[in-house]
Amino acid sequence: MCYATGNSDYKIMNNEKNIGLGAAFGAAIGAVIGVLTDNLALWISLGIALGAGIGITISQEQENENGDEN
Repeated sequence: MCYATGNSDYKIMNNEKNIGLGAAFGAAIGAVIGVLTDNLALWISLGIALGAGIGITISQEQENENGDEN
């Protein structure tokens, strides 16, 4: 069994939250563009991919900011 400290659990959950929110917003924006261009499948998948990428970037920036304070 592996027990993690509370602080590392928070960081993992925060990273997952950023990625999930980015993917959700990307899917929503992709759906709107997909409906407007009549190519829903393409734009939803691109929106999810770009949103998840943005979420990862935000997570990494937050880790760097938190690391500089310590």
